[in-house]
Amino acid sequence: MISNRIATSLDLPNRAVALVLAGGRGSRLMNLTDRRAKPAVYFGGKFRIIDFALSNCLNSGIRRIGVLTQYKSHSLMRHIQRGWGYLKGELNEFVDVMPAQQRLDEANWYQGTADAVHQNHDIVKSFRSKYIIILAGDHIYKMNYALALADHVEHGREVTVACIEVARQDATAFGVMAVDADDLITHFVEKPQDPPAIPGKPDRALASMGVYIFNTDYLLRELARDAADPQSSHDFGKDIIPRAVRDGQAYAHRFEDSAVGTRDGEAPYWRDVGTIDAYWDANIDLTATDPQLNLYDDRWPIWTYQPQLPPAKFVHNMGERRGIAIESLVSGGCIVSGHVERSLMFSGVRVHSYSHVHLSVLLPNVQVGRGARITRAVVDRGCIIPDGMVIGEDPAHDAARFLCSETGITLVTREMLQRLGV
Repeated sequence: MISNRIATSLDLPNRAVALVLAGGRGSRLMNLTDRRAKPAVYFGGKFRIIDFALSNCLNSGIRRIGVLTQYKSHSLMRHIQRGWGYLKGELNEFVDVMPAQQRLDEANWYQGTADAVHQNHDIVKSFRSKYIIILAGDHIYKMNYALALADHVEHGREVTVACIEVARQDATAFGVMAVDADDLITHFVEKPQDPPAIPGKPDRALASMGVYIFNTDYLLRELARDAADPQSSHDFGKDIIPRAVRDGQAYAHRFEDSAVGTRDGEAPYWRDVGTIDAYWDANIDLTATDPQLNLYDDRWPIWTYQPQLPPAKFVHNMGERRGIAIESLVSGGCIVSGHVERSLMFSGVRVHSYSHVHLSVLLPNVQVGRGARITRAVVDRGCIIPDGMVIGEDPAHDAARFLCSETGITLVTREMLQRLGV
C-alpha cells in the first residue's frame, strides 16, 4: 500500500509555486561569469546550471515556477525563453522570468535573497499558492521536491530547510543547523567557524542546501517585517531562517529522504559548483564510466534548450592523424580530428589534427588548433586556441597568460587570448 507521505505528495505540487533565485553575481567563478550569471553557466556537456533546479521542479510535478534574475541576466533569460517556454499557460503552467524592476521604489535593486522575493510580493500573492518553495539556481543535484513538500506538511511547521550531511571541517562554507531528536532546528548560523555537529556524529554537520519550503502566508508576513527592519541584511540564510528558528517554526528535511538516483552505500549527490576548481571537478567527474550523477536516467531527465545540430564526427584514420575521444562526453556538432581523453566537449567544438585535450572542459564553439595541447583547463565559449599552443603544462607560464586556480586548473577566455594577440 502506498505510504501516506507518497499519497499526499501526489497533490501537493499543484498547490505550490517554486521561486528560483538566479540573480547572484557568481564572482567566485571569476571570468567565467563575466558575461553570464552563474545559473546560466554551461554544465555537463549540453546543459546550464539552472536546468537542474528547473528539471527537478517539472519532474516533481511543480509546473508554476518563477525565476528571479538581476546581474548579467540576458543569456539566462534567453535560455529560459528558448528552452522552457513550452509549458501551457491555459493549464496554469509557466516558467516566468522575474527580473529586478525596482517595483517597490526607484532607489533599490534586490538587496538580498529575501528582498528579491519581497520586491515581487504582489506577483507572489497573485499565484494564490499555499506553499512557496525557494530554490537556489546554482547547484547541481536531483531532488523530488514533492516528497520534501509532503515532509513539510506532515511536520506542521511554517518553514522547512532541506539539508545535507557534510564533513564538519567543510561546513564552514555553508549555512549550518543544529537539530533536536525530531529534526526541529534549534540553531542556524551562516558559515560558522565552529559548526555544530549532528547528534551522535561528532565529525558531521547538517548544511543548508539553499532549498526552503514556506507556508505562503507566513513567508509574506515575514518578508514584510524583514523589509521594515533597517538592521536586516534581507537574506534568507542570515535573517529569515534564523528568525523562524528562534520562533520554533523551522524543521530540517534530510536530503537523503528525497534525493533521486542515490546508489546503495553512497551519499546523495549535491554540488555547489561555485569555484573554478569545483566546476572543473564536477564536470570531469561525469567522464567516469559510472559517475555519481547519472545524466542517462530517463526516469528523471534533465531538460534544456539545445540547438539542432548534426551528430558529432570523428575524422581521419591515418597513422597519428586520427580523431579519438576516450572516456569523454562529446556533444552535437563537434568534429574531432585530434586526441581527446577524459574531457567534456560542448556543442560545436572543433579539435584539429595532432592536438591533444586531456582532463579539460571545452565550452561551445571552442576551436583547438592543429598540434595544440590542453591539460586540466576550462576553455570558455568561442575561444580559438592557436596552432601549437600549450596550456596546462607550465604553471608559471599559464599564470602569466591566463587565470590559474588554487589546484592548478587553467581558465581561458577570449579576452585573455586577445591580450596575447592571438
